[in-house]
Amino acid sequence: MINIHATLISYKNNGILFMGKSASGKSDLALRMILEKNAFLVADDRVIIRAVDNQLYGHAPQELFGKMEIRHLGIAQLDAKKEEKISLCVELCNNRQELERMPVNETINFLGVSIDKIKLYPFDCSTICKIIAKICGIIS
Repeated sequence: MINIHATLISYKNNGILFMGKSASGKSDLALRMILEKNAFLVADDRVIIRAVDNQLYGHAPQELFGKMEIRHLGIAQLDAKKEEKISLCVELCNNRQELERMPVNETINFLGVSIDKIKLYPFDCSTICKIIAKICGIIS
């Protein structure tokens, strides 16, 4: 089991792990998916990851369950899932110049288990659509 600095949401029973530097937009992007696409919060700021049968699962530390920091407003209490299988890691970049136009497929490994990883700029209008396209298999 490991504890990482990240945000985890559940979208149609797929765990989407947002990773990036502090203030990179993890919570902001998660909030937009929760409010616009009916995703559910699993964990904000800290995610505890465990591996079971070559699958990764994430949950919030007990003291943070259901809580999300909304920068410049405060801490929100949201409906949350206790745990979710992690299907995708989204690494958030601070500027678009860090992104490849046609990237090669990448993975990230936690606890000996690899999952798909994509890199995106969190504040583009199409970012949520790109995540959904990846989760739904439109993009391999």
